[in-house]
Parts: sequence; structure tokens; C-alpha cells
Amino acid sequence: MPHSSSRAPDAEDEPGDRTAQDLDGAAAEVVAWLRAREETEYELGNAAGKKPSQRDATVARMADVLQAVAHGLGQEAAAVWAGVPYQILQTWLDQDAAFATAVASAASLADVHGLRPGGAATPAMVRVAVLAISQGQTWQTAARSAGLTQWGFRQLLSTSPAFAAMTRAARKLQPRRSKHFVPASYRPRRPGRPTSLNQGYRLVRMDDPVLSPPPTEED
Repeated sequence: MPHSSSRAPDAEDEPGDRTAQDLDGAAAEVVAWLRAREETEYELGNAAGKKPSQRDATVARMADVLQAVAHGLGQEAAAVWAGVPYQILQTWLDQDAAFATAVASAASLADVHGLRPGGAATPAMVRVAVLAISQGQTWQTAARSAGLTQWGFRQLLSTSPAFAAMTRAARKLQPRRSKHFVPASYRPRRPGRPTSLNQGYRLVRMDDPVLSPPPTEED
């Protein structure tokens, strides 16, 4: 039976196969780990005695972008990896010369080591594809974000049971929207919970305090 255009075909499931069950368990752990970054960063900051700030979130996301680009990913994939809207990444590149230079250097590093967007599937591409699906993107959009062709995505599904298991686990975490859906950034925050680092990004100027250097003791 043909699959719908909005959902990629799964690899053959083998309910009685213990290995398949192990793969599903491992895939669920991987996807949960990828999605738990916000809570992890909050707890790390809490351990350091720091309350989460917009500056910390911005710097952390910029560092994530550099890591993604150094893995040979394009800017769209880097935005998914870092958990920021693509438009915000473009704003950072346009308004922060130091960051733009660092991104170019990371891309050069990847190129020297033979890592280029659009090449053979890499673990970094798998990470982006799984993250994108868990965020609610269709498999076609997830493939494009990760730098995979639709054929390449389907081929990976059919040849890698682990990847197929991760996409299944990611789909289970996709946000469910009802007719009365309210974006997370508009919902009241439970006491003690970290402010979402993936919501509420805004366009900034170079003199914006988010990107300005921290004050010195003399200030």
C-alpha cells in the first residue's frame, strides 16, 4: 500500500525481534536526550549559581550553530541544530561581524576535512532530521533541513533500522495542536520552570544588551 506524501515509510517492523525492541528503546532515549537540552542547560546554570538570561541563551545558540557548521551542515540545518528560527540566525549573521566570521571559519574547517552540505548522510544530518521531525516538520522538510534529498532520506530509512526507529520516536514527540492551540510563548509558565529558550526570539540591534559585552567592574 502506498504511503501518504506527508509521512515517510518505516522500515519493516519486527515486533517479535528483540533487536528491534532494543532499537526502539535506544531511539527513544536518543530523541529524549536531544529534546532535553533546555532543561539540561537550566540545571547546569542553576548548579553554577546563575539564573537563565537572554544573553546566555543567545551565546549558547551561537555556539551550537558553530558546532553544526563545523560538522559540515548548512545554515538551515544549523538553525535546527541550535533550536532557533532560521530568520534569527540570518539576523545574527547580518548584525554580528564576529559571529559571521566564526561561522565562515567553521565552514572552512569542515570543508578542509571533506565535510560539505549535500554529501553522504552523516550523524550530524541524522541529528538534524530527527530534531526537525520531533519539532513537527514533515519528513520532506526535515530531509531538506538536514541536507538530504528525499531519495536519500527514504534510502536511509530502508537501510538503517536505527534511523527508522528514531523517526518513529521523534514523531511521537511532535507537538499536537488543537483548534484552541496556544503557542508556548503565550502560555503561563509554571513556577520554577525555565523560560523556553526556543521561543520568544526577537530581532536585535548591535547595541542591544543581549549582544553587548557584559559590564566590567569599573562600570
